[in-house]
Amino acid sequence: QVQLVESGGGFVQPGGSLRLSCAASGFTFSDTWMYWVRQAPGKGFEWVSTINPGGDLTNYVDSMKGRLTISRDNTKNTLYLQMNSLKSEDSAVYYCAKDVQRDPVTRAPLIGYRGQGTQVSVSS
Repeated sequence: QVQLVESGGGFVQPGGSLRLSCAASGFTFSDTWMYWVRQAPGKGFEWVSTINPGGDLTNYVDSMKGRLTISRDNTKNTLYLQMNSLKSEDSAVYYCAKDVQRDPVTRAPLIGYRGQGTQVSVSS
């Protein structure tokens, strides 16, 4: 069965950095588009980033462009998200996900599979 296990979250001050990891199993990782999504307290899911199977196509949410780098190691079945210059509004639970589509009306992510999430808290 599909398993996605995130790690690397934590508490940082504004301007700090974190690197999230996601260990994937139960499917052919190297053939799969992968995503990071997040959910802030009291809000719905928000798409954060996408990477293609080869790792050479990436996309990022506008609010975090220039501060994020998504990457993958297909030999280790692992997805990463490097987050720099973090802001308080970046605080959320971050999830690794697959089979993600966008709701045609709200543009909210429709998530097929996701992990248990890792908490990112940014505060002074």
